[in-house]
Amino acid sequence: MKLSNNTYDILKYVALIGLPVIATLIGTLGEIWGLTNTTEIVATINALAVALGGLLQLSSIKYEKERNQNE
Repeated sequence: MKLSNNTYDILKYVALIGLPVIATLIGTLGEIWGLTNTTEIVATINALAVALGGLLQLSSIKYEKERNQNE
């Protein structure tokens, strides 16, 4: 499956900035407000960010490989 440049850029932003910001916010507010399962929620969000980042890196490697073969 090929991603458009726009889709790739959005997903990259989500993986590198969006999800870590949300995880930090939940972790911080969870501690302040004494919310339950904060650690589990933060770990899950961070795991999603890492998985998405890894998949995007694989996509980038494949794209570069195809681009170099066409030159």
